[in-house]
Amino acid sequence: MLIRIVKMTFDPKEVENFQQLFDRNKNKIRSFEGCNHLELLRGKNDTNIFFTYSYWDDESALNEYRHSDLFNEVWAETKVLFSAKPEAWSVDRITTLE
Repeated sequence: MLIRIVKMTFDPKEVENFQQLFDRNKNKIRSFEGCNHLELLRGKNDTNIFFTYSYWDDESALNEYRHSDLFNEVWAETKVLFSAKPEAWSVDRITTLE
């Protein structure tokens, strides 16, 4: 399993547009083959900073999504709303405590 974290900083005037865009596409993203989990997180104090937190079968599944029409359409609409360059990390889970 691969965990993908993406940090996105939006122009404060565009936050509502991003949230609507995410709501329109979240089920399609989550249903994409190889995606097993999807969360949208928001900064507690910096409310124009969002993170997506997703689980993928493996790097190949993530790359299939990243090269899909769905990603290209959503990303084209999302990136024009940014106020800073997005950051992304692919990570492995080491320990989980419940």
